[in-house]
Parts: sequence; structure tokens; C-alpha cells
Amino acid sequence: MLCVLYTGDSCFEVKIEADSNDVTDDKSRPYLCTVCDKRFTRKYSLKQHEQLHNVEKLYSCSQCGKQFSCLHYLRVHMNVHSSKYKCTECGKCFSTNAQLTVHKRTHSGEKPFECFVCSERFTQAATLVAHSRIHSGEKLNKCHLCDKVFRTMGNLNKHIHFHTRDKPFKCHFCNKAFTISGQLKSHMRVHTGDKPYKCHLCDKAFGRSEHLDRHMRVHTGDKPYKCHLCDKAFGRSEHLNTHMRVHTGDKPYKCSLCDKRFSRSDKAKSHKQAMHS
Repeated sequence: MLCVLYTGDSCFEVKIEADSNDVTDDKSRPYLCTVCDKRFTRKYSLKQHEQLHNVEKLYSCSQCGKQFSCLHYLRVHMNVHSSKYKCTECGKCFSTNAQLTVHKRTHSGEKPFECFVCSERFTQAATLVAHSRIHSGEKLNKCHLCDKVFRTMGNLNKHIHFHTRDKPFKCHFCNKAFTISGQLKSHMRVHTGDKPYKCHLCDKAFGRSEHLDRHMRVHTGDKPYKCHLCDKAFGRSEHLNTHMRVHTGDKPYKCSLCDKRFSRSDKAKSHKQAMHS
């Protein structure tokens, strides 16, 4: 069906396929708060709402340490730990059903939101709205150093840190510093030993969500990193990078005691122990 989405002062017709799993708010409220996932019909309403996240965060999650400005956001977040909204494909948990619905599309490949102008498709209405600004000429959050464009000013500010090398978030246990607060929070688990991301299929736990995602492929057998030169596939990107040396002939690891070279560091170590011990 056709639907009209508004982006500032402009509007666009977009094709949206019927989907029984879609949350109505995805369609009628295209402006998404990236902090709490609440949606709004107008950009002005979203900007007003985002100011709420700038207040002091008084409510902390007892399981992972995340902080929230009000009790409601904390209660919504706790759904992640209670597994209320859990993906049956990979076991990942979400704080809202809307998040789970969008996530399921990463498994199905479904992209129900289509741009009426160029026919590019998207998994979320909010992503389509951001894309539509390309056609409308609406002012974007553009980096003045590299011309990259970002959907929100917050994401642009994070990006700017990578140009300036500014690292304002410092660990009080060691001398490490980070460009964004999320990196510091992840790092702090090195000191605290906290591992909030637990596998529901075995007893392993992890300090970072991406490490749990990577571990889940051991159970699911998923191998998303595919070689474009042969039919091999891998569960981790670094394993694909190592495999590619079979095709390129690259051997970056040189024995320090002779001229032999190897495509893998473990092969170089084995050679050194066997031949030069």
C-alpha cells in the first residue's frame, strides 16, 4: 500500500508492504528516539523528548550498570534481562516488542519500507525517513571535516571525536581514555569482571554484546562471512581475512631467525619451535 511520510516541510509517498508483525507506530510515528526507542509523528516532538535524556540519570540497572533518567525507562530496559522479548532464531533479547520485530528482519531479509522515488528498501520506517532527505534536500547533520552525513546530531558529535582524536571519557582505574561513553562502559568490565551478556544455551557469559553475538554462531552454525572467490564461509570476520590469504598468497608473518614466511601467526610460531628450538 502507499503511505505518506513527512520529513520536515516535505512529504513523500512510500510503498509499505502489509506485515502482521509490524508495530503500527513504525508507520505513523517515523521519528525514533535512539535512546529509548519511543516514536513521534513530528520531528519537533522528538527534539523536545530528547531533552529528557539530558537530565541526571538516577536509576541504574543492577545487572549491567546502565543508567536511566526515569524509572519507566529502567523497567523497559529490564525486559532485556528477563528475556521477555527474545529472538527464537539467535537468542538475542530486546527491551521492546518493536525492537524484536525489527531485529527479526535481519534473519528474514525482509525490507517492507520502500522509497517511492528510487525504490531502495529498508527494514525500518525511521531509516526510510532519514533516506528520504536525500531526495527532499532537507538539511542533514554533515561532518565539516569529511562530508559524512548522520541521521542525528548525537551521532555526528560521536563521529567528530574520531577526527579530533579527543578522548574525554577516562577510566579512573587505568590510564585508558575513549572517544564515546559506550566504549568506556564496555572497558570498565575489564576491571569489574562483569559479564552481563549470558548465553541461554550454555553457561558462557560475556562483557560485550557483540562477543555474545559472535559466540551464538557456535550454536546456530551461522557463517555470515563468505568468501567471494570460493564457497567457503566463516563465523568470524578475522577467519575470513586469514582465509583470503590462500587466494592472495599474502604471507605477513616472517620467521625472525630465517627467511621463511607464513600466512598465519600460529604457523610461524610452530615453525620457529620445530626448526630453531
